[in-house]
Amino acid sequence: MKHNIDLLLTNAIVLTMDENYTKFEPGGLAIDGDSILAVAPDKELINDYQANETIDCQGKVLMPGLVNAHTHVSMTLLRGLADDLRLDVWLLGYMMPVERRFVSPDFVRLGALLGCAEMIRSGVTCFADMYYFEEQVAKATAEVGMRALCAQTVLKFPAPDADAFEESLGAAREFIQRWKGHPLIEPAIGPHAPYTCTEEILRATVELALEFDVPIHTHLAETALEVENSRQEHDMPVIPYAKKQNLFDAKVLAAHCVHIDDGEIHTLLHHGAGVAHNPSSNLKLASGTAPVKKMLDTGLNVGIGTDGPASNNDLDLFEEMRLAAFLAKNATGDPTSLPAPIALAMATRLGAQALHFGHLIGSLEPGKRADLILVNINNWHNIPHYRRDENSIYAQLVYAAKSTDVTDVMVNGQWLMRDHRLLTLEEQGLAEQAHDYARRIDAFLIEREQSVLSKLLAIGGATEGESFEVQVKARIPDPKLVLTALEKPEIEILYSRHYHEYDSYFIFDGSEQGSLRYREDEYIDEDGNISNIRYRLTLIGQQRERHYPNDVLLSRSRYLAPAVHSLRFYREYFKPTHEIFVEKDRLRWRVLYKGTEFYINLDRLDQPNLGYFVEVKSRTWSRRDAEHKAEVSTDLILFLGATPEDIIVEEYPALVPPTS
Repeated sequence: MKHNIDLLLTNAIVLTMDENYTKFEPGGLAIDGDSILAVAPDKELINDYQANETIDCQGKVLMPGLVNAHTHVSMTLLRGLADDLRLDVWLLGYMMPVERRFVSPDFVRLGALLGCAEMIRSGVTCFADMYYFEEQVAKATAEVGMRALCAQTVLKFPAPDADAFEESLGAAREFIQRWKGHPLIEPAIGPHAPYTCTEEILRATVELALEFDVPIHTHLAETALEVENSRQEHDMPVIPYAKKQNLFDAKVLAAHCVHIDDGEIHTLLHHGAGVAHNPSSNLKLASGTAPVKKMLDTGLNVGIGTDGPASNNDLDLFEEMRLAAFLAKNATGDPTSLPAPIALAMATRLGAQALHFGHLIGSLEPGKRADLILVNINNWHNIPHYRRDENSIYAQLVYAAKSTDVTDVMVNGQWLMRDHRLLTLEEQGLAEQAHDYARRIDAFLIEREQSVLSKLLAIGGATEGESFEVQVKARIPDPKLVLTALEKPEIEILYSRHYHEYDSYFIFDGSEQGSLRYREDEYIDEDGNISNIRYRLTLIGQQRERHYPNDVLLSRSRYLAPAVHSLRFYREYFKPTHEIFVEKDRLRWRVLYKGTEFYINLDRLDQPNLGYFVEVKSRTWSRRDAEHKAEVSTDLILFLGATPEDIIVEEYPALVPPTS
């Protein structure tokens, strides 16, 4: 007696992608509701089942839907925004500033719909996402009918959807509570990365994930710089640091894992973590080549991801499969590394297991959800077909097939695309909305790029300094003149400091831009040892409010920011016309002179070797007060041993010879 079912697919090359790589040709599937009942040769299925609908697959490949193991789908709207940059400059200099300005629930929803359309057309039925306003990603994905792991981002910086990480944690909790148990969406929490989170954030996300038994989706060990910084800051690489924060107590999906060693691979395996390998993104951002063969040989579940469309720049998993195989071969010098069947497994079964979805999807087996695709292998780039090698069909799909060969897509027993036509998504109007965002973002960046100040403010942390700074500077033939004067009763010393300073001045075309100084301050203690190091940026306006008698200057406002990134980052981000380097030893005193507070700097310029200078500074908000301080500062610098002829108006960079 035949069983009544909803759908029978026949006359296909069935690649189950189970652990034995079982194939049926011709074969098919019996589907009832959202699940697979049977996978078998055509004759068995026809004998055993009576279907409400039977579809002849016309010799196409019938296989599990592809699993995109890591992406930021709404970043489709940022595709092509900033390319050919290092990861830190790309992320912190462009992506995050634009996201803070433009990312909203509407932005996220539109980007998710665009991304879903692209992924369905390329055979992706499930993806792992991490972004802001993640509920909008979940809603859009569920409406379209795709399957997804959706992680609400948490990080220590202010984000488009939260001013503080506590808000992000609260939003993640509410998101998880609303979506837990949904047939298509698995909610998760996404601590962005150890370098963008604090220990407190990482531990809090673990507690939340364990409370609701949901995965953690994060970035780990993506770049060599990230690992080196972790060693310097935490005295250990990224994976041990994450373990120390109990991250792996939860179900972890770790994106990238490019720079990890054998011990760290075993740590991930021991804790059941999944890894998302992102070949295109790693290549484009020059992040390195992940040790994928070692991971697979060790037994790790390694899936393949596209990463976000802003760092790839597409969501094409066929391309990623091919690159994953090629990268492994090149990295090992062995063309047999990561053969085609394994690459296809990474994009299906192993990817599903990396997402902790292996019990539901990833292979065509009875009891699993009916997430599947049909692939036409009769296009010109896939002809002819050889079958003497049982693995040749996998090689065809990985090395020759293209995403455009996907003709039909089903998720959870529902067709999302038939014969290249999307059934659950209205594409009309999406492109124009996307172009409108691009025009607005272009205008924002064009305006920002014209101003060093705008670029400084965009990366965050900049504050406006005192409105005016009165200063007078002079060459001094002998530092003892200053030291002797400081011992006289006319001067009351409030405190003193000793620094060694390394200043890199970024010089830009156009005097209105001013200069940007990157300073490394070494605090020198009484024993002559370095007790602390501080890094900061100062935007110095070239324009002056006015000159007072005796070349006393009243400066315009300065903007200060902590220099939390490397000098190389700022060099590549700000793109100065040229640079001037000044190294100096500085003794500083805060003093009272004639009832007025001043700073006295005694500087020895070591590079270039220009000798000694004494500088008197004071800050004020009042022009009237500035006039008073200008007069007193002239008296003070003469009292310190300078002569009127020694006074100069130039900043130190102007004193550096052109050839230095």
